[in-house]
Parts: sequence; C-alpha cells; structure tokens
Amino acid sequence: MSRFGRVITAMVTPFDDAGELDIDGAVELARWLADHGSDGLVLSGSTGESSVLSDGEKLDLWRAVAAAVTVPVIAGTGSNDTEHSVRLTAQASSCGIDGVLVVTPYYNRPAQSGLYEHFRAVAEAAGGLPVILYDIPVRTGRRIAASTLVRLAHDVPSVVALKDAAGDPAGTAHLAARVPAGFEIYSGDDVMTLPLLAVGAVGTISVASHWIGPQFKSVIEAFLRGDLAEAIAGNAKLLDAIDFQSSEEYPNPLPAKAICRAMGLRVGQCRLPMGQSTAELDAQAAKILAAYGPPTATGQPVA
Repeated sequence: MSRFGRVITAMVTPFDDAGELDIDGAVELARWLADHGSDGLVLSGSTGESSVLSDGEKLDLWRAVAAAVTVPVIAGTGSNDTEHSVRLTAQASSCGIDGVLVVTPYYNRPAQSGLYEHFRAVAEAAGGLPVILYDIPVRTGRRIAASTLVRLAHDVPSVVALKDAAGDPAGTAHLAARVPAGFEIYSGDDVMTLPLLAVGAVGTISVASHWIGPQFKSVIEAFLRGDLAEAIAGNAKLLDAIDFQSSEEYPNPLPAKAICRAMGLRVGQCRLPMGQSTAELDAQAAKILAAYGPPTATGQPVA
C-alpha cells in the first residue's frame, strides 16, 4: 500500500450562502468521502480554491478536518511566494495533518534553480512532515523538470511524492526510473491515471472521486493485481464521469461542486473568479449521477 492510499480526493472547499467558509460542511464532506472510497484527502488545493482562501481560513479548515477523520489529510500550503509558503507550511505542521502538497510557484515562471530552492525551503519548514510536490503546468505556466524532481527526491528526505498533472506518461516513466526507492508518483489528472499506473504511479489524487471513488479504486486495484482487461474496461466505463470534472466552459471545481450539491452534500457555490454554477451545469451533473448512480449523502440512490 502506498503512503497515503490509492485514491486521495482533492476535496472542494464548502462555502455557505454568504460565501463564507463552512467548517461544518467541510467536516461532513470529509467524513462522507472517507466512507465512499477516499483513502486520503487533500485540502485547499486547486480544487479546494486555495487561491481565494485566507491563511486563517486554511488553518481552520485543516484543523477541523484533521480532527474529524481517520484517513490521511494533506494540506495544500504552496503559493507563488516562497516566504509565504514557508510560513504557512510551518503553521500547518501544528494542525494535525499528515503531509503537505506544494504546488509549483505560479505566474512567476522561475528557472529550475529557483524551483529547486523554493521547494527545498518549503520542505525544510514542514517540520518533518511528508511533502508532495505538485506539477501542473497548465495552471502554473512552468513545468518542474525531471532533473529537478530527481535532485529534490535524492537531496531532501521529506520530499516523498509527486502529484503529476503534466500529461506526459513518457516523461513520468523516465522520472519513475530515476527517483529513489520509496518515492511515490500520483496521477494528478484522472483521465491519465491508468496510463501513469503503467509507468510506475501508485494511485491518484483525484477530483472525480467525489462521485466515483469506489469505482475508480476498483480500476486501480484491478490494474495492480494484474487484471489488465478488467482495469481497461472499468476505466472506459468511467470516462464520461471523469470528463465531466472540467471543461473550457466549466473549469474545475465548478462541476465538482455541482455534482456534490446534486448528491445532497453541503458545498455551496464557488467564490469569484470561478463564480456561480448555471442551470445547464446543474442539469449535466444530474445526468452524470443518473448514469453512474453513487449514493446521496443520506445513503439513498440518486433518482
């Protein structure tokens, strides 16, 4: 078993009708996810609208969820400001969490030497907590080079994993061959999970696991036990549910929150600049649920 499990849900952050952080809703959602296929949770990542959460809100969220569930809780502590990331990571270490997720500094487009120093500084502030690096160039504008990842994995003992959303299985294969034993790669893009498993990934940090967690876990387990036909067939059945999570018109996390609301989970709307859902998106969410049939928050099947 991997360090944090096979299916880790990148959890949405619930807000109330006034757009304020809903701690009770977050606790309810975290417990629901832990009961419906999630081996672990990432809080305040990109799906959790980290860029529109204050540091105080993040700390409150981490403490409350870590105290409420028994699965590993990983806090998204990265930003494009090294000093800010260091300070927030140091504070996170006292919140009862099990690890931190540190995204590539976005917008700045630093050189690889800057990325190395940034990640090393944040890892040193983590107080020994495991650090997962997060490579998502479509959002950050900068990819972490394989040489930089390999160097960090060898030089910094607490850098133990990568959330890989670079969309390059060949690059992932080369990386997996060069990192030290025990370094784990998680797919950071649900549609790429099966291809990345084939080159050395151990699981996924997923958005679609909000609504297909158990089914997704079955695909991963089938692959790991060597039943490739079952894994391929199971993955094919989930593609529409996976594709729903993001589009040009409705980027993540708008669809994730829409489908959570359709399941009866208290998550509210997104904050600006993501903004409100639409009737069209809500109808699409209901259609996905009708096709895949996960339980609602009350345990009843979706009509």
